[in-house]
Amino acid sequence: MKRGLGLWFGFVLLAMLGVTTWASLQENVGAAFVRLAKDPWGLATLFDAYFAFLVVWFWIAWRECCALNRGIWLVAILVLGNFAITAYVLLALRGEESIDGLFRKRGCHV
Repeated sequence: MKRGLGLWFGFVLLAMLGVTTWASLQENVGAAFVRLAKDPWGLATLFDAYFAFLVVWFWIAWRECCALNRGIWLVAILVLGNFAITAYVLLALRGEESIDGLFRKRGCHV
């Protein structure tokens, strides 16, 4: 199961890299944002995505005991979206024997 999850998140990372590269070659991200934000469904999609990012960040904040790490991951997710989420999961999987570890708080070292 851990290997399958790692493969899935690796695929997501590569797919996001591919589609983001393609989109960047088509249109500047700033211009696309302005156009998207004016469209009601575009705005709804942005709200949907960022609320989902925050849901994932709440899980990360629960797992991480260091406030600095929580803050770094929040900024990374808000700026990089699924790139940061997939990176977090792949890094977390490397440090765990099984996926069960993803659903436990990390040990805090004081």
